[in-house]
Amino acid sequence: MCCHGATGSYWKPIYNLLEMEEIPTLVVNAQHIKAVPGRKTDVKDSEWIADLLRHGLLNGSFIPKREQRELKELVRYRRSIVAERARELNRIQKVLEGANIKLGSVVSDIDGKSSRRMLDMLIAGCTDVQAMADKALRQMRKKIPQIEEALHGFMGDHQRTMLRLMLKHIDILEEQVLSLDQVIQERMKPVKDQVSLVDSIPGVAERSAQVIIAEIGINMNQFPSDSHLASWAGICPGNNESAGKRKSGKTRKGSDMLRTTLMECAKVAGHLKNTYFSAQYARIAARRGNNRATVAVAHAILKAAYHILKNNTPYKELGPDYFDQRRKAEIVKKSVKRLETFGFTVTIEQSANSSTA
Repeated sequence: MCCHGATGSYWKPIYNLLEMEEIPTLVVNAQHIKAVPGRKTDVKDSEWIADLLRHGLLNGSFIPKREQRELKELVRYRRSIVAERARELNRIQKVLEGANIKLGSVVSDIDGKSSRRMLDMLIAGCTDVQAMADKALRQMRKKIPQIEEALHGFMGDHQRTMLRLMLKHIDILEEQVLSLDQVIQERMKPVKDQVSLVDSIPGVAERSAQVIIAEIGINMNQFPSDSHLASWAGICPGNNESAGKRKSGKTRKGSDMLRTTLMECAKVAGHLKNTYFSAQYARIAARRGNNRATVAVAHAILKAAYHILKNNTPYKELGPDYFDQRRKAEIVKKSVKRLETFGFTVTIEQSANSSTA
């Protein structure tokens, strides 16, 4: 048995070597094994960890198998490249603004086909705004007068050089994303059915489903319940109570990639129509604000993914009236009491075609 305190990514090479030798290993959260302050040395840390291990006071962190770790690295790298591409597009927009060119104010996608044709002409030194605007395609041609006005600017040689290099970098990044997509799709083949099941959750697209599968795996037996999974992912409120008073229960730290993906899915799911998630979002946002509502929906999406993967069943929509149906008796009682305060006598009869609670 070997024990190692997890710090950053420095545990990975050690864990890989021990894993190949089939030596049982525990990777422990460093926050859970802090020693008494003021007596901190590497030797004392080692003695403290060994003492905790002898007394059975260490809980090993969840470390997925090598195949899943490799898949997770690929998915995270793809995400970082997509983010870098977005940053490069922002740099292009900044260069255009510096040249008094307001193309981004007219077109919705600065990296679209029409915009790219115009940018290529700008790089080539073209100053004929009519010729550049004529490169607009399809629906964009309706905006040719506005495009001509937006292309009036003063682009210097150094800005053309920067623009050319930025567009070349974007092309390279797009090629890398396509290459990674092929590799990820190939590695996802054994779990493509599970990806489709998670993809059935409202607000979750195929790429988001791939991220969720890569981060949590498909074997839910490693988590005793959906609440344990939410706690491990850092997407649920923390417990902070003392002397009978509940203090701020902010979410704990978890996988940044998983959290970001779930939050993006929650924002989409919260604005869909006639779904359980949209009803949950509206219900919480009215009382606690949009941010807390988004976290709550992300929590619900993760719990739904847990049960879908554990039972290998597709998502079942509960409906936008789920919360009202669950509180049906309470709502009826309050409504009757309210009417009675105004002097009305109320008789309750359930219609034949209404659903029962």
